[in-house]
Amino acid sequence: MKNDVHDLSLVLESRVKLVVIESWDEPRVLETLTSLAIRRGQGIHTWSVTEGLQRLAFGGDPIGSQDSREPEEALRLIKADPSPNLYVMCDLHPFLGDNPKLVRLLKEVAMSEAAHKPTLVLVSHAVKLPAEVQRYAARFSLALPTEDELLAIVREEATRWSERNRGARVRTDNRTLQQMVKNLRGLTHAEARALARNVICDDGAITQEDIPELNKAKFQLLDLEGVLSFEYDTARFAEVGGLSNLKRWLGERQDIFLNGKGADVPRGMLLVGVQGGGKSLAAKAVAGLWGLPLLRLDFASLYNKFFGETERNLREALRLASQMAPCVLWMDEIEKGLATGDNDDGVSQRVLGTLLTWMAERKAPVFMVATANAIHRLPPELVRKGRFDELFFVDLPDAGVRADIFAIHLRRRELEPKQFDLAELAAACDGFSGAEIEQVVVSALYAAQARQQAVDQGLLLSNIQSTAPLSVVMAEDLAALRAWADGRTVSAS
Repeated sequence: MKNDVHDLSLVLESRVKLVVIESWDEPRVLETLTSLAIRRGQGIHTWSVTEGLQRLAFGGDPIGSQDSREPEEALRLIKADPSPNLYVMCDLHPFLGDNPKLVRLLKEVAMSEAAHKPTLVLVSHAVKLPAEVQRYAARFSLALPTEDELLAIVREEATRWSERNRGARVRTDNRTLQQMVKNLRGLTHAEARALARNVICDDGAITQEDIPELNKAKFQLLDLEGVLSFEYDTARFAEVGGLSNLKRWLGERQDIFLNGKGADVPRGMLLVGVQGGGKSLAAKAVAGLWGLPLLRLDFASLYNKFFGETERNLREALRLASQMAPCVLWMDEIEKGLATGDNDDGVSQRVLGTLLTWMAERKAPVFMVATANAIHRLPPELVRKGRFDELFFVDLPDAGVRADIFAIHLRRRELEPKQFDLAELAAACDGFSGAEIEQVVVSALYAAQARQQAVDQGLLLSNIQSTAPLSVVMAEDLAALRAWADGRTVSAS
């Protein structure tokens, strides 16, 4: 809070008479302003629509002989004050839209440059000033807590829990504790404290199982619903067959992304390959491996018929992703949102420009994972070297990986893989994608239930033989995709 008091003091010393502070943490704003007023020897008063004008930190006595709960009367009293007092109005923003008298009074307070006149501070989660007033105002934001402050908050809540539970210690490990602290970044002090308290009070422990719930609560708290969606079930990398090269690459970059700073922090990757090859599952698994929230950007919800709205939606989504950082931002089938065309009035070009600017200039630790099936539809500006840390090609799985995928999906459905000849199954489904192998298992399960029998090797082989894989149906497209990827991408396997 010391830095906030110092920085805000510099704003007031410039003799600006109208300051806007947007924050969800009103108590902390009032605490900061009170400390500042005491340091500067100023009187400080607050106004709310329920209590009117009151002296803060001096008994809370009401001010004025008339009812100062009316915003117009409160502004008149502030304007008439001959002393350089500090006034904090917490509920004024709803009244500014359709009241010209209020706007004029606010403007007159803001235009006063005399040193002995009062300073007015407007506080709310969002304050939209009238156009004729906004150029007279200075905007100020309280600093969000640092990682050291967040760690102190978590430890304070752990101590409080311990005191309420006969000295029992909160169970955790250093890795999980540091991970929790990083995932609390972007929240105010009060929000971080509330989430930390919820995690600890649940069972007196901070474990890896708490991290997804913490991320989901943070997402809901920041109100990011819309073009961004929160992917709650992030796959573990153990549930992704193959992709050994991709797994190694991510493992080498995990620590520097979570703990590093500067220009060399990993920024993202592009996964190209056939449909059903495991690109989307790999994107989910990155978040699971790194213990980060996974946000999905839905390009279909971005597009709006009104001019400029699509780009605004994208900018808002990217801003919110930065607010959620550290996180993984997944853009699935990115070609559907960025493919250039002649019939969209340049919308795709503007969306592309907005995305490229964000990719080049973002500072927040947001790891971008983009997946694409039709690489030829992507603009060359996006796939050139330097946009992504790496371009990976996800090809159809080989025999060994196909056997692993069968084992994964059998085990997921409570079927013991050792009861099946996985090598025979893998050989029979040459050219199948991971999604097609899963569907073979699902179809065999349905057939077994219909026949009132257990799933066996014969049922699986029968479903393999009745399936025409995409590699056969779209053999020419797959050959073209492999030809393009050769020399341009790195194999994920």
